[in-house]
Amino acid sequence: MNSFEDLGVPQNLLSKLSAQGITEPTPIQHQAIPKALEGRDILGLAQTGTGKTAAFVLPLLARVLKIGGKREKKSVQSLILAPTRELASQIETTVKSFIEGSHLRVRLVVGGVSIAGQIKRLSKGSDILVATPGRLIDLIDRNALQLGDTKFLVLDEADQMLDLGFIHSLRKIAELLPVERQTMLFSATMPKKMSELAENFLREPIRVEAAPSGKVADKIAQTIHFVSKQDKNKLLTDLLAHHKGELSIVFSRTKHGAEKLLKVIINSGFSAVSIHGNKSQGQRQRALKAFRTGENKVLVATDVAARGLDIPLVKHVYNFDLPNVAENYVHRIGRTARAGSDGCAIAFCSSEEISELRAIQKVLGASIPVASGKPWVDFGGEIGASKKLKPRSKNRWNRKKFSGPSKKKNSFSTPNKSHRGKTGSSALVA
Repeated sequence: MNSFEDLGVPQNLLSKLSAQGITEPTPIQHQAIPKALEGRDILGLAQTGTGKTAAFVLPLLARVLKIGGKREKKSVQSLILAPTRELASQIETTVKSFIEGSHLRVRLVVGGVSIAGQIKRLSKGSDILVATPGRLIDLIDRNALQLGDTKFLVLDEADQMLDLGFIHSLRKIAELLPVERQTMLFSATMPKKMSELAENFLREPIRVEAAPSGKVADKIAQTIHFVSKQDKNKLLTDLLAHHKGELSIVFSRTKHGAEKLLKVIINSGFSAVSIHGNKSQGQRQRALKAFRTGENKVLVATDVAARGLDIPLVKHVYNFDLPNVAENYVHRIGRTARAGSDGCAIAFCSSEEISELRAIQKVLGASIPVASGKPWVDFGGEIGASKKLKPRSKNRWNRKKFSGPSKKKNSFSTPNKSHRGKTGSSALVA
């Protein structure tokens, strides 16, 4: 099966793929599409950038177009849930590119915009609804939509939805969904909590996997700078100056930190914008548009931009602050080297971030090449002698004492399984 036609994609969607210059399926599409077209539940493990959006959108649209039927008021035939506004918006754009000229109606509901307009649009019913869990719950509470006739459910970046605390919202949504439905769950990682969700809410799923957690694109050149916290700003602006005409994303750990960093970058003569949870949806969309078009060359962001953001011209990703969740490092640097291009991922590590670096290298299964500074040294006394780790060689560290961050006891309680026989249905997979 070397073509989408071989996978069973119908002709009307094949023409859309051809118009977009998409000719060969990616590994995740190759595995998922045929089984999804058969109506099977899918458990997909894939990083962003592997083509997983089309892996669920194409079979979903094929089945919706085939079913047809009258659209009832407030009804939702297909529901796609995503953890962030940016990812939800990107999925909506992908769906629209495939249904142009058809009778299908796609709606997007996310926070940060007027809920009144969303209520009005949903009143006429939706063939495909793309939503973030929080805003969907708000709309359900206002009786703006009905999920009793929903036949298809997709949960994208499920592990991030759990990380963001959406489990209670997902459970509430699940109680409103019919037992008989097709569910596709896609996740970049498979922690214990995710395994429990998949076991309880997918019916005899087909497992497909491409680019599992820790796998970094071959064309991303990774480096790390060991630098004191107070010297990070100077190092960042010096490095940005070396490629002033290219697009760069700078990741900050906090919203407040992102705004402070934005001011530093602008005051240093760079054109920059920021996105994070304190920005309205309109502000975030305008910032992304300005960055995507190259009007602003630097985007300062928190982890709201770590997944799903697809801007092919991003050349550099800076981890100004190392992430608290090690897997997010892989997601962050995946914003570069898109569509077969080369990319650079530059990380800064201060003395306070050694544990985060250890966890990241454990996920990667390798150490990151050193660009400057000395690993595990005291940075002028910031780290005591007891915290030093001697380098094994130039770019290799002694990993004998390597350990990731401590894991808290899983507090997830398994819901009742009786609703869907073997698989359960009282809570929604994320």
